Amino acid sequence: MLLTRRAEAQPVASESYVVYGAQGSGSVAVEAALTLIGAPWRVVDADWDDFDPVERVNPLRQVPALALPSGELMTESAAILLHLAEAHPEAGLAPPPGDPLRPAFLRWMIYVPAAIYPMYWVRDVPSRLAADSQAESVILERTAERIAECWGKMNAQVSPGDYILGDRLTMLDLYVAVVSRWTPGRRRFGEVAPKLAGPVRRVDEDPRLAALWAERFPPGGSE
Repeated sequence: MLLTRRAEAQPVASESYVVYGAQGSGSVAVEAALTLIGAPWRVVDADWDDFDPVERVNPLRQVPALALPSGELMTESAAILLHLAEAHPEAGLAPPPGDPLRPAFLRWMIYVPAAIYPMYWVRDVPSRLAADSQAESVILERTAERIAECWGKMNAQVSPGDYILGDRLTMLDLYVAVVSRWTPGRRRFGEVAPKLAGPVRRVDEDPRLAALWAERFPPGGSE
């Protein structure tokens, strides 16, 4: 279930998951996972122009954050996705311990937030690191190229089937399908990571996620 409203105070125990997110953000991977899992959930949206309310649940002022039904709060997108996979093994969204694909799954699930995701912290507010506007332009150019390079290196080391790890849809596919929408964009992603493009397209076209993609990444949207 998808309900959207402005960010609220600290979460409390409830019968559903609560996703703290924003349109087009990394929270969409969590929303996609919960959609496939079929657990009750709702989303509390932050306004991109006002992230002050997010600080109430995450001092880093970042989304996603996830309030568990117990009321406990989780942050960090990869950790949230891994937890959901373990909490709902019936959904089959991760190779279980002992599965030959488990090491690769964990490797690439951590690669995305370790190598690629940090570039967007820089890009969102380049003045955090840049001394002036000229330096900001350089940072934006170089981070876009670094992101493309990282996708290319991942592409060179995987052997996808229908999905990134073979014939099984996992949290990794959802994660990459969301992050690859951001700068430098899907066209560049397809150029540097052609083996990943097919699995990502398959996730885009999954009818179970069609309504979510349309709402969270409307035509004309951007990073």
